[in-house]
Amino acid sequence: MVDLVFFSSPIGLGHATRDVAISYNLDGISKRFVSGRAGSTLISQNGFDADDLYMPPAFQVENGILRQPLKWLFKYYSYYKECKEISSEILKMYHPRVVASDEDFASLVVAQEMGIKTILVTDILKTSFAKGIGSIIERQMNKSMKKIIEKCDLVILPENGKNEGNLSRVGPIVRNTSQSRESLREKYAFHKKTIVVSIGGTDSGRFLIEKILEIYPKISPDCEIVIVSGPSFKINHKDIRNLGFVNNLHEIIFASDLVVSLAGKSTIDESRHYGTPGIFIPIKGHFEQEENARELGYTYGDIFNLDRLIRKKIDEKRNPQPFDGSKKASDLIKNFLA
Repeated sequence: MVDLVFFSSPIGLGHATRDVAISYNLDGISKRFVSGRAGSTLISQNGFDADDLYMPPAFQVENGILRQPLKWLFKYYSYYKECKEISSEILKMYHPRVVASDEDFASLVVAQEMGIKTILVTDILKTSFAKGIGSIIERQMNKSMKKIIEKCDLVILPENGKNEGNLSRVGPIVRNTSQSRESLREKYAFHKKTIVVSIGGTDSGRFLIEKILEIYPKISPDCEIVIVSGPSFKINHKDIRNLGFVNNLHEIIFASDLVVSLAGKSTIDESRHYGTPGIFIPIKGHFEQEENARELGYTYGDIFNLDRLIRKKIDEKRNPQPFDGSKKASDLIKNFLA
């Protein structure tokens, strides 16, 4: 028996990233993670026990544009049913006092049916992927999701704002480091102005790396490019370092002078937390990334002006905005378990 089983969606690395940030502050609470693929790897490499069980469907992205979202929704529904079976077995095995879920709604349904208290961590309360007739199907899925959210004992939102009902807004949830920026730059051998290009846990950001390779000759020789390509995309370029998959992107962001990334919330929040200027290009048609990017003044079309944006942003003054959402979230969970 454990106090807490944490189900972390493996769709991208943002979920695992913020769940690790929360769990750093959950000392004394016995816990087990369930995720999949790179999400499980990131969690386990940060010192937590994780079962690698989930196999989510991949988005079909061509040249940075989301294709066939309705087809993905149907695949997601099949994946959701598989996750219900997996989470049922896990809960029977570990008998947790509480189930926490980072946008894994299948585990919430199973836990609620079993009478286990549930905590949801999420930055979305509904989805908007499909258009046309597909939006009718998605609307029904959103109604079901709303009912699941309403049944949760606690919902933690990594955004600023007022609390209401079972919704607690704690602000951005980010990982912290005790190391100075100077020591991190030395650790990663960042000796020039450093541009870090990150695409997360899948190859959906391939278009971003391809554009960087295309415009590389236009970038000042006083700058170096470091790519964090994740586990799914391999590149070889004699003048560009590729770190592949890393479990400490927050440190690399802190050490860099500019971040160029997809518009995932966790990367954006870590960039803001450490004051590193950023350029965030969303996948076109990915409603969540497009909303994140829009708040910062970016759109998918900025991919075609990337060299100009880099020249503009590389010398921008750092502006740290420290967040304590991870501590607030962990305090809520600890109080819940007290």
